[in-house]
Order: sequence, then structure tokens, then C-alpha cells
Amino acid sequence: MAADPGTSKYRDQVIRVTYLLTAIDVSCLFMQFAVTPYLARNLGLDTVGFGYLQTVFGILQLVGSPVFGRFSDQYGPRAALTLSFLSASTYYLILAFTTNIPFLFLSRLPSVFMQGLPGAQMIVTDLTTAEERAGSLGKLGLCFGIGIIVGSSLGGYLATRFGLYTPTLIALAASLVSCVIVMFYIPARTKAKQEGRAPEQRKRSVFNFAELFRLLQFPGVMAIFIIKVLSGFPIGVFMLMFPIVSVDFFSLNAATAGYLMSYFGILQLVVQGFMVGRLTSRLSDDTLLLLSVAVSIVVGLGLTIMTTVFHFCVIALPMVFTLCLSGVITDSILTKAVPPSETGAMLGICATIQPLTRTIGPTIAGYLYKHYGVPSFGLFNIVVSLLLLMYLVNSQTKRNAGKNK
Repeated sequence: MAADPGTSKYRDQVIRVTYLLTAIDVSCLFMQFAVTPYLARNLGLDTVGFGYLQTVFGILQLVGSPVFGRFSDQYGPRAALTLSFLSASTYYLILAFTTNIPFLFLSRLPSVFMQGLPGAQMIVTDLTTAEERAGSLGKLGLCFGIGIIVGSSLGGYLATRFGLYTPTLIALAASLVSCVIVMFYIPARTKAKQEGRAPEQRKRSVFNFAELFRLLQFPGVMAIFIIKVLSGFPIGVFMLMFPIVSVDFFSLNAATAGYLMSYFGILQLVVQGFMVGRLTSRLSDDTLLLLSVAVSIVVGLGLTIMTTVFHFCVIALPMVFTLCLSGVITDSILTKAVPPSETGAMLGICATIQPLTRTIGPTIAGYLYKHYGVPSFGLFNIVVSLLLLMYLVNSQTKRNAGKNK
């Protein structure tokens, strides 16, 4: 793209294109989420096998996220997003010709580098100031919500009208088009200054996990990263079990459960589009982190007394709020805590949290639901959130006392 990368107009244009690519990427992914269970059933994969399939996907994403982050730091966002969309295209291509269970598992292999959202976060982080960062990252969540709604509804519609493989072919075409958009509109470099090492050293360090652990040793990083993991984990565990809860606990059919997930996506649009940005421009990161944990306690209380779908619809708003706010704020704090040359690697580490939850969460969720029922998720959330709130209040009190000396 022939433009001066130093101008605000150019930066704004790149960020807008990044938002568009994020919406396309998430829409394609959720089109597959909508039809894969039915495809797996048609191929003869039972519930246990489908769980293994989801676990394979989670492990691959868990391994790929930090590597992808370092790749982005060293080779630039154009190369990173191209890798992500080419991996997605390979994934959809294999899935489009899947006629047996081994091919279904094989289709998951390219997902190791399907990292469109972390790639977009890296671009936004590079092109925004520290003050703008939280709000701009929040808008990416808005694109994620759009992708959930469009992908889920479009995937179901296309599969019903034209067959299970149609959404996959559409996703394949959209991913290839996204590759072209990346080549024309995403710059090779977005960092103000490439600090560092010789090219040979940088190439070796892409798969050097010791470099990733080094980032966690920066002052304050490990504590915030642990808070990020714990703050969303109890709700994440509940959402993993939600398809079962919607059938067993709420007695919903497939169509109604789909509408409920769409409602969840709409709430995310509202929260990311109208609430998070305004809050980040008015309150400090520390205050917002405390707020998100406090609201999470309210969510836990709601889950312990929830008995109807209406109750869940009421609880869903603060649930989405705390997830979105804590996610954006912790990402913002962590990228400010490391050198600009390594924000991609930091975001790659952050991106491992969801795959980690999908990998170990089902076992915890199944145990809690089987032995203690839905209220156990609320109690789990309350305990974790109270511990985090006490830690945050204590650490902020000590910081303020140190400043006053």
C-alpha cells in the first residue's frame, strides 16, 4: 500500500481493515462450529470421540499461540496474518473433502497457526498509544461478537439449505480473499522500531519457549497473567458445559439454544461497542480490573440461584461485561509491561488461555455438574473472584502506601 505509515490516516485505515479481517475470520470459524457436530455425527463419531476432537483443537491452539506471537514480532503482521489465513484455508479445504473420521482429525492440524484474533490484537497494539490501547482492543471484541452472530446463523442456514459442506466451502473462499486483502492493505511492519538481534538469532528464537518464559519475568507481568487466567476460568468452565445445561437443566431444543447463543453474541456487541470503550477512557486500568472482579462475584451469586432461562438472560449481561472488561484490561496492562518489540509474543502467551481452558476445563466442568449441579459453577466463581479481589485490594493498598512515603 503506497502510504506514509507515520500518518494517523494510514494507521486508522490499517486498523479498520484489521477489524474487517477479524470479523471475517471469526465468522468463518463459527460457521464451522455450527456444523461440525452434525458432520461428526454423520461420520459416526460418538460423544467421547467428539470430545477428543475438541481437545486436539485446544492443544494445537495452545501450542501455536505463543509461537505465532514471536513469529509476528520477528517477521511482521503481514507475514503473520498471511500464515493464519493460509492455515485456515488448509483447514477448510481438508474439511470440505472429509468423508471419514481420520480426515476429520487431520483437518485440525492446520489450526495450530489459525491465530487471526491474536494477529489482529498485535497490529492494534503496535499502532495505538498506551492510552488508546484498551479502547481499540475492546473494538476487536465488537468484531468478535459480530463474527459469532453472523457465523453461527449463516453456518446453520447454509448447512440446512445447501448441505453440511457448503459453509466450509464459503469459509475457504473467504479465507483466500482475506489473504489477498492482507497482502494489499496490511503493512509488512507496524512496530515503530525493530529492536534487536541478528536475523539468524531471531529465526531460531521463534520456537524458543525460554524466550516466552523470560517475558513473564518482567515486573508485574506474572501476577497480571495469573489474574487473567483465573478471572475468566470459572465462567469459561461453565460455558463449556452450557450446551449440556441448556438441554438438561433448561430443557431447550436445538433451535432455542441457538437463539440463546445469539443473544449472548448480541450482548457482547453491546458491551464492547458501548460500554468498555467509554469506561477505559474515564477510569484507570487498576480501577477497571477491580470492577470486573467485583462484578464477577455478582455473576457467581446469580449462577448459584439460577433456575430458569430468564434468570440466565439476566445474569448473561454482567457475565459478558466481566469477561470483556477483564480480557481487554489485562491485555492492555500486559502489553504495556513488556518492550514494544515483544508485544506480539506477549499477546501470543495471552492467547493460550482459551485453548488451555478448552483442554482442561471439560473434565472440571463435567465433575462439578455431575456431582454438584449448576450452583457449583457459581460457588466456584465466587471463591476465585473473592480471592482475586482481596489480592488486588491488598496490592493496590501497598502501592499507594509506597507512593505516600
